[in-house]
Amino acid sequence: MNRLYDFIRRHPTWVDSLWAGFLLMLSSLWIVASVSAPPTPDGSDPLPRETGQQIALIPIALALCLVVALRRRAPEKMLLLATGTGLAQVIADVSPFPGDFAFLVIIFTVASRHTRWASRFALVGALLAPAIDALRWPSPRGDLSGQIFGTLFMTLAFVMAWVLGDSLRTRRAYYLQLEERARRLEKEREAQAKVAVAAERARIARELHDVVAHNVSVMVVQADGAAYVLDTSPEQTRMALETISGTGRQALAEMRRLLGVLRSGDPGKRDGDEYVPQPGVEQIADLVEQVRGTGLTVNFKVEGTPHPLPSSVELTAYRIVQEALTNTRKHGGPDVGATVRLRYGDGELSVLAEDDGRGAQRELYEEGGTDGLGHGLIGMRERVGMVGGALEAGPRSGGGFRIRAALPLKGAD
Repeated sequence: MNRLYDFIRRHPTWVDSLWAGFLLMLSSLWIVASVSAPPTPDGSDPLPRETGQQIALIPIALALCLVVALRRRAPEKMLLLATGTGLAQVIADVSPFPGDFAFLVIIFTVASRHTRWASRFALVGALLAPAIDALRWPSPRGDLSGQIFGTLFMTLAFVMAWVLGDSLRTRRAYYLQLEERARRLEKEREAQAKVAVAAERARIARELHDVVAHNVSVMVVQADGAAYVLDTSPEQTRMALETISGTGRQALAEMRRLLGVLRSGDPGKRDGDEYVPQPGVEQIADLVEQVRGTGLTVNFKVEGTPHPLPSSVELTAYRIVQEALTNTRKHGGPDVGATVRLRYGDGELSVLAEDDGRGAQRELYEEGGTDGLGHGLIGMRERVGMVGGALEAGPRSGGGFRIRAALPLKGAD
């Protein structure tokens, strides 16, 4: 049964041609009856008896069958053909016969399409055709009330054909609108999914950079120092190795937290097998001590009264300080000193991280760097932008590099 429905949907003209053939068969029987059947005594015979009428009936029947066969392929043209055929039927005095059913079919078809002029034209024809029929071929019995009732009934039938077609057109338009809306929503979902994937990739890149770059740079500095004093100061070598070991464990713990978040999708907390907490402003002091252990002089100060902060602001502040101190070790040169300031305000947290070294090259903080450089500052800007803050990064007067961020507390998660 489904195959039959699919065939009908794929070949509508073939289906219409079958109905046209059936209508042609009925019209042929009508023509044969008009020639062979004897006339009725009372003169109420509806069959055409004159030779001219019988001859005209043949092309009229063929034209109306053609209207049914091609109604969906060329509805407007078939409407005009049906109109011309109807006028020819009136002129040739060919009384109504089974082929006139094509008028109902074409009125329904045109009303179901979106060509407004053709639909209105069909409605006018539906209203006029029964009246023209009653005037051109009045009832031979002279029953006026019966003729009026028959005319009203035929008018209702023609109008109902138009109404059904127009309702079908409205329903199709509604379904098309629903399909278009579904396609638009699907495109929006795809676009949102792409944006979410891009944001997630950026977040992963920021976290990996912050975790790996800082801890590995500390380990490299300690390893270089240990190699330098390996023969002359075993105690300093031991301390450097302990720092490398502790830093490596911290890096592994943060990597486990990041991987756990990626697997579960929720930034939970562990300890061991559980997620470790994300770093915040309270861990900045430990971060500074860790950096001081590598030989970098850091002046750390907290201004204002500390109070609870949104987790996103705490993580952003920690990552800014971490990245700033990492860049100081990379680009500051020998004997560089750094300053870190946290200032608690009424509506924002201010973070200042600067050094008095040589400073980074200009392309690292203007365009995001070349050859893979400058991703730390890109990550800073993205983090600050996500909490609605403002970031300033660049060389400071007198030498060195300065990073200043204002992180608003209102609206941050």
